[in-house]
Amino acid sequence: MTTTVKDRMANPVYPIMFAIGGVHLLNDSLQAVIPAMFPILEESMGLTFTQLGFIAFALNMVASVLQPVVGYFSDRKPRPFALPVGMTFSLVGIAGLAFAPQYWMILVFVILLGFGSAVFHPEGSRVSFMAAGSKRGLSQSIYQVGGNTGQALAPLISAYILVPFGQKGAGLFILVAGLAVFILLKISAWYKEQLQQEKLSKRKRAILSSMENLTKKQVGIALGLLLIIIFARSFYVISITNFYIFHLRESYGLTIPQGQLCIFLFLALGAVGTFFGGPMADKMGRKNVIVLSLALPIPLSLLLPYVPLWGVIVLLMLIGFFIMLSFSVTVVYAQELVPSKIGTMAGLTVGLAFGMGAIGSVVIGILMDSIGIYYTMIVISFLPIIGLAGLALPKDQKIVAA
Repeated sequence: MTTTVKDRMANPVYPIMFAIGGVHLLNDSLQAVIPAMFPILEESMGLTFTQLGFIAFALNMVASVLQPVVGYFSDRKPRPFALPVGMTFSLVGIAGLAFAPQYWMILVFVILLGFGSAVFHPEGSRVSFMAAGSKRGLSQSIYQVGGNTGQALAPLISAYILVPFGQKGAGLFILVAGLAVFILLKISAWYKEQLQQEKLSKRKRAILSSMENLTKKQVGIALGLLLIIIFARSFYVISITNFYIFHLRESYGLTIPQGQLCIFLFLALGAVGTFFGGPMADKMGRKNVIVLSLALPIPLSLLLPYVPLWGVIVLLMLIGFFIMLSFSVTVVYAQELVPSKIGTMAGLTVGLAFGMGAIGSVVIGILMDSIGIYYTMIVISFLPIIGLAGLALPKDQKIVAA
């Protein structure tokens, strides 16, 4: 048994890496239905931007607050079958969302969807970590690119499902949730087997850290800086994902399907950036990729509110690629800062991304209702500058596989 565990430490388990990444895609495509519904709900129910912001707030806040809690308890006692159970909550949430006739009911079912997401993300990240072997950056990239690809589907869901079929079109995603539950039952069986092997071998997973010489104070400061970076990135991305469609409609005269295709390009290139970020970090260091990811989009985001439509498309693609290079890297960086709390760090970093999205959605909605759509876009163009806090992060060292 000890040999089996050692082998797993060194060698990636690719079928599990891709399976959990695939479920992450399915999970986040369920969440993508929410922003995809915004233009539909604005027209059919007459909701204000602030009300739409509170829908996103309900989804992201539940997911963000509970993720570190789930991660903490999974660190103490992993529960493999929490994965399909959590996805079942998401299934109920998406089913109710498709047929909810009133605003308050939409909020309730969105909360159920957020709860399912809160359970999935830290446990899913733990599975990705267990299957990674010596390829942590690659494994986390595969896992996170699945989620970002699911999020990238939001504009297409809006343009090709919700626009023609309306709110009830979300009912098609009951099948997506059912497929995710089925795959997670298989993954959970593998997860349980690995835990049993570790118990029998009387040996925990080898958890190497690229920053093992840091003091507790340095770790605390580094985590604080990391959270600032996640705040800047998440606030900006959520503004594009949830609200940029209204700017494209008002300032450029695009229809909802046309505008959603522009946002799809932003998210699709973001998914590509997420994939490349992990392997890049394995080679050139986590900090270097994090700083690169936040520095390069600054001039592009500042230009975005002022360019013609063709420039919007080009800049959205470039910003999406660069700003998401660090998405999986920040998770791995946090896990190496506190290697004994893998689930907690995954829940904290990814959960904070949801939390910042929650707060950002409300703030952006209020700004758009008060100062207008165009001036709100100018305000949010400055957000990536905050990410330069990454320059003060401790430098990590390359991990050599045993």
